[in-house]
Amino acid sequence: MSNDAATAEAAGTTGTAPVPEPIPHGLGASLPPADARAKTEGTFPYAADLWAEGLLWAAVLRSPHPHARIVSVDTTHAREMPGVRAVVTHEDVPGAPLHGRGGRADRPVFASEVVRHHGEPIAAVAADHPDTARMAAAAVIVEYEVLAPVTDPEQAFEAEPLHPDGNLIRHIPLRHGDPDAAGEVVVEGLYRIGRQDPAPIGAEAGLAVPRPDGGVELYLASTDPHADRDTAAECYGLAPEQVKIVVTGVPGATADREDQGFQLPLGLLALKTGCPVKLTATREESFLGHVHRHPTLLRYRHHADAEGRVVKVEAQILLDAGAYADTSSDALAAAVAFACGPYVVPNAFIEGWAVRTNNPPSGHVRGEGAMQVCAAYEAQMDKVAKKLGLDPAEVRLRNVLATGDVLPTGQTVTCPAPVAELLQAVRDFPLPALPKDTPEDEWLLPGGPEGAGEPGAVRRGVGYGIGMVHMLGAEGADEVSTATVKVQGGVATVLCAAVETGQGFTTLARQIVQDTLGIDEVQVAPVDTDQPPAGAGCRGRHTWVSGGAVERAAKMVRTQLLQPLAHQFGMSTELLQIADGKITSYDGVLSTTVTEALDGKELWATAQCRPHPTEPLDEAGQGDAFVGMAFCAIRAVVDVDVEIGSVRVVELAVAQDVGRVLNPAQLTARIEAGVTQGVGIALTENLRTPRGLIRHPDLTGYALPTALDAPDIRIVKLVEERDVVAPFGAKAVSAAPVVASPAAVASAVRAATGRPVNRLPIRPQAAVVTGG
Repeated sequence: MSNDAATAEAAGTTGTAPVPEPIPHGLGASLPPADARAKTEGTFPYAADLWAEGLLWAAVLRSPHPHARIVSVDTTHAREMPGVRAVVTHEDVPGAPLHGRGGRADRPVFASEVVRHHGEPIAAVAADHPDTARMAAAAVIVEYEVLAPVTDPEQAFEAEPLHPDGNLIRHIPLRHGDPDAAGEVVVEGLYRIGRQDPAPIGAEAGLAVPRPDGGVELYLASTDPHADRDTAAECYGLAPEQVKIVVTGVPGATADREDQGFQLPLGLLALKTGCPVKLTATREESFLGHVHRHPTLLRYRHHADAEGRVVKVEAQILLDAGAYADTSSDALAAAVAFACGPYVVPNAFIEGWAVRTNNPPSGHVRGEGAMQVCAAYEAQMDKVAKKLGLDPAEVRLRNVLATGDVLPTGQTVTCPAPVAELLQAVRDFPLPALPKDTPEDEWLLPGGPEGAGEPGAVRRGVGYGIGMVHMLGAEGADEVSTATVKVQGGVATVLCAAVETGQGFTTLARQIVQDTLGIDEVQVAPVDTDQPPAGAGCRGRHTWVSGGAVERAAKMVRTQLLQPLAHQFGMSTELLQIADGKITSYDGVLSTTVTEALDGKELWATAQCRPHPTEPLDEAGQGDAFVGMAFCAIRAVVDVDVEIGSVRVVELAVAQDVGRVLNPAQLTARIEAGVTQGVGIALTENLRTPRGLIRHPDLTGYALPTALDAPDIRIVKLVEERDVVAPFGAKAVSAAPVVASPAAVASAVRAATGRPVNRLPIRPQAAVVTGG
């Protein structure tokens, strides 16, 4: 036998060519991301890598004080420095002086009279070298009259107004049922949720290029380019068509990606100098500038009967919005609406407030509002179970929501709500082995290898968290997206302004077109504001509205492709199907390939997707405010060293209702990422702001969970009960685990220690058992 033959036989081929692995195709397949190779090879076009001929560099001067009156700003020294091309302040803003997200324009481009938070922009500089720009920014002389900051949100009600609009951003009083209802068991609790930073991977950066028509192009990792364009145009005093935003590669986003505090100065500097201007923010500037999760104070009282069924919930929810409104109104609506959790509560009386302080600004972060209240209502369910001597999972099962039940807002849950099925799945999943059964894993005890903890001081706890989130916008938000599908030369191209933020939209768009048209090669065009708007990349919007728009456009192209064939054979297009790149009729008379049917044709169609409308909550907190909801149940297993208070999350078992699995690998990654983010909220992430000053604005002082902190994540069940009003029946998957996992970890620590654990992140002293 020859060496070649022997090799072939050993490989199991006996001289025949190896059978290639099938390429993933269409919906339901684990199609790999199109940008995976570019990201791993370092060729992905991030904003920080951009360059332009004649480039200038920008730097922003930020306030060192959380609250101060600006007496004067002297830019003389900065302007006179060699290499400095421009210095801009509030006096150089030609258009609207205020901007903001969430429909509330209350934030200045540059502080003019008053500084309202640490790091607020005062001036910006453009120079021919980044070091020169930074030195020039530092050379701007600002005289401040330092004022006492208001940092306690409870004090904001009585404090002097921090803003012309006052300190109260929104108040929602929710009234549902009988105020005199009472239960045989009453439990109360006071809970605090810390300030989480979204800590986006990759530098926040941007490039502004002036246009010959007097406008400007901004190259940004924007997650909502059309909204950012409109804000910029208004501030620059330009028409929207004179401002173009080109979305560069987004490294990842779990919140509003880019700080408008440097987006807007970039364009001003480019317009003033007539040159391209680039700014790459340091990590410190990111911490100072972009929004954070709302720190929240929650007071709860639950009434339950002797069987553990909830009779009434009373709650007060106070969100610290920081200096400006941003999306605090939306976060408050979610917090109040979901304050009772995915449980049937016949009587609910909730008071919710969002207030301004001199703390860093808060805004959209994945699961906003819902995450904070989940930690509180799940702690309350643990207290009910403990007081009645019942199993915590059983108490939850006796109260869970189902399709057809009514929320405290009066909205009927019409989407699939398999909450009981999810909870039963995680409850019944086998528990992990105890450390004593696997002594070789002793180093995994709290404290890690050579840690200070002693195995004899370790206690194990099991806890539960059930989270719910809304999808799309709420309270009357116009959720619409537009997409175009073009087919030419056997290649399909999707044009849609939905930004790929890591949620997998570009992969989904390719799968939709593959599934609908039977074309393997599908490209997704880069995003810019010359395309019709698609809205923000949050709350699973793009899976629903942008994916729906792509599907509708692809189906219109499909009709264009099939009509000539159907006419030729005297049948309707509904009797033809496309599968595996072939077009066949129901009776087998027609059989051809998609490539032959295209035959050099150029086909295209544009379509929109707009879900059914919602309505704002009324003066009693009532209304059909949400399009759809998603649910997640998590069981946490933790080991706690009760002498030193260290906590290790051993395992998180996850069950989630996903509607329909569109890409198994992508869905798994999204759930695991959301769970891990929740572990950070539970144990380590807290941006400390004593007296309004951000302490340690870097990734050494702000502790993100690492690979060593990530627990074993077991996805034990995915419930595929399709939501009939959603395209493909799919639901958003990444926010619900973020909401449920911190509550589950806290519940498990309570079970291990017997301590109340009423604050997130969990501090070591909260997990110490005296004499333990």
